[in-house]
Amino acid sequence: MLRQYELVDRVLDYDPQADEALLNRAYVFSMKAHGSQKRASGDPYFSHPIEVAGILTDLRLDAETIATAILHDTVEDTVATPEEIEKLFGANVARLVDGVTKLSKIEAQSDNERAAENLRKFLLAMSDDIRVLLVKLADRLHNMRTLHHIVNPDKRRRIARETMEIYAPLAERVGMYEFMKEMQTLAFRELEPEAYESITRRLDQLKEGGGNRIAKIASGIKLLLSRTGIDADVSGREKHPYSIWRKMAERHISFEQLSDIMAFRVVVASEEECYRALGAIHRRWPMVPGRFKDYLSTPKRNGYRSLHTSVIHAENTRVEIQLRSKTMHAEAEYGLAAHWAYKEGKSRADADHSWIRDLVEILDTAATPEELLEHTRMAMYADRIFAFTPKGELIQLPKGATPIDFAYAVHTDLGDQAVGAKINGRVVPLSTVIENGDQVAILNSKGQSPQPAWLDVAITGKALAAIRRHLRHEERDEQLKLGRKLLDDIIGRLPAPLAADAVTQGLKRLKLPDEPALLTAIARHTLADGAVMEALMPGSAGADVAMVAPQTQAISIKGLTPGVAFELAECCHPVPGDRIVGLRRPDAGIEVHAIECGVLAELAERSAEETDWIDLGWGDKADGAVAQISVMVRNEPGALGLVATIIGQHKANIINVRLDTRDTRFHTNTIDVEVHDLAQLLRLMAALRAADAVHMVERI
Repeated sequence: MLRQYELVDRVLDYDPQADEALLNRAYVFSMKAHGSQKRASGDPYFSHPIEVAGILTDLRLDAETIATAILHDTVEDTVATPEEIEKLFGANVARLVDGVTKLSKIEAQSDNERAAENLRKFLLAMSDDIRVLLVKLADRLHNMRTLHHIVNPDKRRRIARETMEIYAPLAERVGMYEFMKEMQTLAFRELEPEAYESITRRLDQLKEGGGNRIAKIASGIKLLLSRTGIDADVSGREKHPYSIWRKMAERHISFEQLSDIMAFRVVVASEEECYRALGAIHRRWPMVPGRFKDYLSTPKRNGYRSLHTSVIHAENTRVEIQLRSKTMHAEAEYGLAAHWAYKEGKSRADADHSWIRDLVEILDTAATPEELLEHTRMAMYADRIFAFTPKGELIQLPKGATPIDFAYAVHTDLGDQAVGAKINGRVVPLSTVIENGDQVAILNSKGQSPQPAWLDVAITGKALAAIRRHLRHEERDEQLKLGRKLLDDIIGRLPAPLAADAVTQGLKRLKLPDEPALLTAIARHTLADGAVMEALMPGSAGADVAMVAPQTQAISIKGLTPGVAFELAECCHPVPGDRIVGLRRPDAGIEVHAIECGVLAELAERSAEETDWIDLGWGDKADGAVAQISVMVRNEPGALGLVATIIGQHKANIINVRLDTRDTRFHTNTIDVEVHDLAQLLRLMAALRAADAVHMVERI
């Protein structure tokens, strides 16, 4: 723990005019107020505010901010009062302590209330005085450094999750990247201990195997720039574990496939030298296309300025290089804190950070907290979205996320059972994209299960993994169920009853390990009926029984187990683009019908208990099917030839033509026409209706 004189000396080192008496009074007051209180580590509680103050001295903040850090827990955790703080330390310090205390009180509420209110309080604190936020971020950083002393694992995870979802993104938003990276690393270690351990172990192995590789590369860059006449400070490091883990998750690659684990920082005297250094580096090493970013001419919204590039260094090693001036470097490390250092003597936004002024205007005009959230939702978290449960719990999701992703983020069971969603009170499809600040309620049913179509809707790794896992289990069950029905049908066609060991002997002849493998092969049509009959009862397959499995159809259907045989129903002739449903009847394969097919209603009424319905959709490779249309044309020469010409002009193919009726004025023909999809069929029918010789066109 910093001693009193050590803390004061730190401040005086960068601000000789600092109010030394204020700092001394704050130190003594806080020490007496906290008295014998202990932290979870067993250390005196007083050590925490002193360490927070020490963190803020690294940011070179003014004496009032340091005093606030020393006093920030006194009103909440001791008998000290706001009036007492104001009397002893002045109105400014009292106001800052009160702001930090309000943020801390929010944390004492229930999880749901805290998550909803924290964002609002952050905005209020930041717009009023950024120093409140800086103290709170330093407070959270020190709490994360000592998180391992908390015995309750649930409490540790709650604090870590809140840090990852709220405090670290906020630190990033105000440009305090060093705070952000340390918070993310500490929270990641708690939330994903196995992943953290694996990545840090591999990073250690790289260090051991590569020796002083980073130092060599940094030295080479410095030497190159020196020869160009540029004096630069060059440093290098491995990227921190959470950053590596996030890239692995986003790109769906392994640690070994990551090519840019090392990053180097080049700090020069001026902006002009940044561009000169960039030119020298690009002349020496090939640039990786698409990886150059100029944040000098176009700074990030949080004020961050730098040049970013990636190059192919020796041995095909890809390295990231950031180039900036000394002033830019200070701002890049500590963000807005660099603007609120003692020497500038101000606590509100200036022209360089107009987005904070925008927040002030929003806060002045917002009538309710809900309106405030609505107006500021993209101002704070531009790279991600935050949505709320009906109880106010905050859920962080990537841009483009849908209610499916939201449901799985809350709980896997909720995701599995989702049937619909309400966004801001309005019922919406599960495919709806969630916007930042939306309140999302998931409608669920215990009878629901993940659908194949959800894979086209979900975007988060958690949701996709859960859906695929369920579908794999469902696919196997579906195959076994269908295989059993087909096997029973095959056995029923045998000329005599099966012997007791017929199945066992049949498995040996077919070289299959067990009965489920047999059922799966039958369902997937990799075994022909005749081959199964011969295996179960040699000599039983007749000449008319197929001994070779039929070829699978080229057209693809979503919702069917891969390999399961199906046929397009001849009653409605569905084509890609039609809404379709599968019909599975006892001792029969699967028929694919258009949803409007009249046969479906008749079957449902006549044999509802014996009919299985399957929700289907067209696959990505669905292209080409035969449709039937009825065309009534004038009974005159060339009429049917005109119809054939129009069909050819629309790149469709006539498979068959049948004359149905004919009289003196008209004749009606049924035409089987091969088309790519429904859109092509509709265009063709519209063109036929436009022809003078055609009286009527209908789809059968």
